[in-house]
Parts: sequence; structure tokens; C-alpha cells
Amino acid sequence: MSDITNFDPNSVGLKSNNIFGLPFNEEEAQLILLPVPWEVTVSYRAGTARGPEKIFHAAMQVDLYDPDVEDGWKKGFYMLPVDRNIRTKSDYLRQCAELILSNMIDGGVIAENEQLSQKLNDINEGGKMLLNWVYTMTCNLLKSGKKVGLIGGDHSTPLGFIKALSDIHPDFGILQIDAHADLRIAYEDFTYSHASIMYNVLQQIPQVKKIVQVGVRDYCSEELEMIKQSNGRITTFFDKDIKAQQYEGVTWKEICAKIIDTLPQKVYISFDIDGLDPKLCPSTGTPVPGGFETDQIFYLFKLLHASGKEIIGFDLNEVSGGEHTGDGIDAIVGARVLFKLCNFMVA
Repeated sequence: MSDITNFDPNSVGLKSNNIFGLPFNEEEAQLILLPVPWEVTVSYRAGTARGPEKIFHAAMQVDLYDPDVEDGWKKGFYMLPVDRNIRTKSDYLRQCAELILSNMIDGGVIAENEQLSQKLNDINEGGKMLLNWVYTMTCNLLKSGKKVGLIGGDHSTPLGFIKALSDIHPDFGILQIDAHADLRIAYEDFTYSHASIMYNVLQQIPQVKKIVQVGVRDYCSEELEMIKQSNGRITTFFDKDIKAQQYEGVTWKEICAKIIDTLPQKVYISFDIDGLDPKLCPSTGTPVPGGFETDQIFYLFKLLHASGKEIIGFDLNEVSGGEHTGDGIDAIVGARVLFKLCNFMVA
């Protein structure tokens, strides 16, 4: 463990240190954060590939005192450097995806266009490459005894990480905070679409016995049918139902208890920032009216921890770092969400 005797947690965050201005290196830190700068299949607005870097810079403004997990930072958090080869690959394939989507919108048939068909194949192969890269990176970290969190990028990024966790944990569940169900089958013909992450989890990772979705408010009839036909493997707490219960006098504490009771003992948290009220993430790829305040989700995490269930990993995704981010509130909120996730991960 690093000698933090001379480190002042009340002082300004030093960029010469690592995430949150903490003075830990990879070997010393208990929790390692893997940035994944990937946004190939985003459907509306780009920018999430720059999310990890924007969060890193905003994290220097986060105070280290957390009343829920005091001194959690002393366990050591360390964010790995952004892999620029992955980001360059993402940028190139994103351009390919934009050509394909433009053609689709104009009524084109990709299968009838040899050039676009090849680009589609390249994108799907790129998604497979990313899955394997994330799987390898997180496997190595887990085998070395580290706790791991992932920072996207779009929501397709954690599939390899969840797969790596399945090598260690034969039975676990996912708590998904999200405006979207993400159960579409190869959305827009992209096998590893951000809108297909939970469908791919269901198909490829049988160790995930349960997906509990919270805040979903934008979904298609196919996804709704998949939820209904899942034999209980998916439980969705729709945003409209949560709000209706609250309007009728049910407390958020009672709703949180139901959510937690639905989860198995081991829990992976997948936090899509668009699960929050869009005023907190206005530049995210696909913002949707409704959603939560950060305090509501932090309270859910607090009760989850108090329940005795084990958080085995997490991802934070869809935090935009694009040119349309304006005053930068997205990264500021993202950094604080990340800090809370880190603290509960090591609590």
C-alpha cells in the first residue's frame, strides 16, 4: 500500500497523481478502473469515446470525504491510461457506422451495397475484437486480485468484463440503471450495439441468472415481450411505474427494498448515465425525459450495501465528452457517480 502519510485529502487534486488526485499506482491500488473509449454503434449523438478522459479531469474536483463510505479512497483507486489504439479504431468504425445509418435512413438496403456490407462486417468484427480485448484486460486484473470497474464509452463496452466475471462467479445478477432496456437483437444490424448489450449478456453469459432493470422508460414492443417471456430472468422496474407508486404514497425506500430483494447475493452494477434525469447528463448519446436524481441512486446503492449483498464489479457508461457538452455538467456528474461506485465497491 502507498504511504499516504504526507497526502492531504483536503487539498487540491493534483493531475500528477491519478483519478480523483489520488497518489496510488496500479500495484498499490485495490480497485483498478479500465477506460474503454469506444462508441462505434451510438444511435443518436457521439461523444462517449471521450467520456473516460473527461471524467478523469472532472474527478480532480471531487472531494474525497464520502459520508456513506468514509475513507474508502484509502483502499486505492487507479485508472489505467486510455488505450489510444482502441480509440482510433472506434473513431474509424464510427465513420463507417454513420455511412451505414445514413443509408438506412434514406431507405437503402445494406445487403445490396457491397461497400457498405463490408463496412458492416468490419464493425461487427471490431465489436468482437473489443469484447475480447476487454475480456483479456479484466481477466488479468481479476486474476491479480484486483477489484475492477469499467468506464465507457457506450454501453456495449462492458460485455467482455461481464464475461470475465462469469469465469469466477457461477451465479450473479446485474443491477442495470438505464433509460433503455438494451434488449434489441443486433440493433441496426450491429451485433454488438450499445442497444443490444443486455440481449448479448442473456445469450452469451448463462452465469448471469438475473437482470434487474431500474428506470427504463424508452423501449420497443419486442423488448417488452422479451421481458415478459424471460421466465423471471429479467425484472424491470419501469420509470413510469416507480413514479406512479411514489405519487400514490409508496416511499423510495420501499421501492428500493423490492429492487434489492429481486437481486441475487452477488451483484454487478451497470450504470448508464442516461438513467438519470437528463438535466444531469444533457449531452449523453440518447437522453430521455424522466429518470432519477443522483441522490436517489446513491440511496439505492447504500441500501444494497447494507443488505449484505456483494458488489463484484461495475461499469459507468454513456457519459459524453463530445463538443456538444457545453458547460461540462456531464463529466462533473459522471465523476461523482464514479466516486460513489468506487467507494461502495471497496466498502
